[in-house]
Amino acid sequence: MKIRRKSRFAPEVFTHSLNDIMFFLLLFFLIISTMSNPNVIKLMLPKASATQQMYKKQITLSVDENKGYFIDKEPIPFDRLEAELQSIFANVEERTVVLRVDKNLAVQDLVDVLELGAKNDIKMVMATAK
Repeated sequence: MKIRRKSRFAPEVFTHSLNDIMFFLLLFFLIISTMSNPNVIKLMLPKASATQQMYKKQITLSVDENKGYFIDKEPIPFDRLEAELQSIFANVEERTVVLRVDKNLAVQDLVDVLELGAKNDIKMVMATAK
């Protein structure tokens, strides 16, 4: 007489569809990351051979091709620009502004903004495209 042993159940995890799920998650995050753009104001920046990165909290001053001035995406008329910068940097020791100027603007428009920074002891850093 032959006594049969009970066959033991071996637990299995089916991972056949895991590749598809991971592919769709990767695709989803790639699409979402390319759609999110921190800069809403579209500018064509001038090119530079060397770049400088900043690791501090910064104020961004953008000037579009129609001479529209924006402080952190908020439109500001040029005559109120100096007062607005003074109120933002009222109690700040290191005053730094990142300038994003459209490449089609005249140099005089850039100089006007830089003069405001020099008069108020604000360090101006110009953003460029790679």
